Amino acid sequence: MNTKYIDLINQTFDFPQEEFKVDAKKNLHFHDVDTMKLVEEYGTPLKFTYLPKISENIQKAKGWFKETMRKHKYKGKYNYCYCTKSSHFKHVLDEALKNDIHIETSSAFDIDILEKLKLEGKISDKTYILCNGFKREHYISKIQKLINDGHKNCIPIIDNYEEIDLLTTGIRKKINIGIRIASEEEPKFEFYTSRLGIGYKNIVDFYRREIKENNKVNLKMLHFFINTGIKDNAYYWNELNKCLKVYINLKRICPSLDSLNIGGGFPIKNSLAFDYDYEYMIDEIINQIKLACDEAEVQTPHIFTEFGSFTVGESGGSIYKVLYQKKQNDRERWNMINSSFITTLPDSWAINKRFVLLPLNRWNDNYERVLLGGLTCDSDDYYNSDQHINAIYLPTYKDDKPLYIGFFNTGAYQESLGGYGGLQHCLIPQPKHVIISKNEEGKLEHSIFKEQQTAKDFLKILGYE
Repeated sequence: MNTKYIDLINQTFDFPQEEFKVDAKKNLHFHDVDTMKLVEEYGTPLKFTYLPKISENIQKAKGWFKETMRKHKYKGKYNYCYCTKSSHFKHVLDEALKNDIHIETSSAFDIDILEKLKLEGKISDKTYILCNGFKREHYISKIQKLINDGHKNCIPIIDNYEEIDLLTTGIRKKINIGIRIASEEEPKFEFYTSRLGIGYKNIVDFYRREIKENNKVNLKMLHFFINTGIKDNAYYWNELNKCLKVYINLKRICPSLDSLNIGGGFPIKNSLAFDYDYEYMIDEIINQIKLACDEAEVQTPHIFTEFGSFTVGESGGSIYKVLYQKKQNDRERWNMINSSFITTLPDSWAINKRFVLLPLNRWNDNYERVLLGGLTCDSDDYYNSDQHINAIYLPTYKDDKPLYIGFFNTGAYQESLGGYGGLQHCLIPQPKHVIISKNEEGKLEHSIFKEQQTAKDFLKILGYE
């Protein structure tokens, strides 16, 4: 009779998988990392970043686009940009920039980070800097300084009708700009059109009115992104088709336009059943762009992407210990972790986002259905099947056999949304953060990026010290 946790996984999923396997001791390995050794060395709760996965995903995407463009004889270049708001950490940017990529920014302080990277030689004036977001004085002044200091490939993406005048006041040279399309949202949304960008029907008139005769700007790029990401469904292909019609109409009257930015939106693995054909999607996107441009007899654009979660998401993980099990009634067993979901995985309760959840040890034990609760005195501090698609099954709780669990592919957004290093809900401390890399010989190296927060850290923020 198959009653062990490992039997459940083997019967339910195709396992082991590329990044997950179980060793002879029935402990979980994530890529090359023995997760239980991490626990033994650093304790829990623990956050970690596995840097090699960042370069791996960048190289995969660049390879897919290169092969697809060769296949379709596509006349245009591909530029991979990293969306910094996914994770601003220096170790993330340092790893990503090893792969000849470009950068997309969202706010003023992004530019300060880029200036540091330029001083270190990590980026140059030839690196594309695409400046997205709603721009006001501070952000505008930072972009202007970057351009005036000689950054040749800085392209502000116009988000509203006022930004051209704001940007060009104080700029000493003609600048390249892009325009962001305000895509129409899926019917289930509470609003019809994205608040970001300029509507499809208004872009050509906006170009004629504000840009065509403006000797301070060149229109180089059209930017397209939809909130739900790149999916093989009628909504995505319909929005892409509308974008291509705008691009073609603009290209016919704007010779300087030569680039199409299709934004981000590649999904990342959120369960062992995850299935997404990246190569097919890239092939179909490139094919649709080429067919539309060939039919209209306009030159195919250079392609830019702004992958954030895809770049960094699958490099991150969070590890917890199950402290105690509370049996609240005949059916519900609450496994209490030694941290908080609200503070360490905010997307899990804010937008019901799912992550890969697996035990680190005891895979050869019997299993049970459980709910997971965090330490805060907040009713939303939980992770269970009411919020998520599948029930949670874990090895049976035992007082004398500690159980450790891991949430994987958590590397995008969770630190910034959770207020990394600042106040935390109920003053539950931010966990220790470990960086995992490989040296030149390919051996794993660990280092502590940040220790767990202390009471002194909180007291200082709160004004008591």
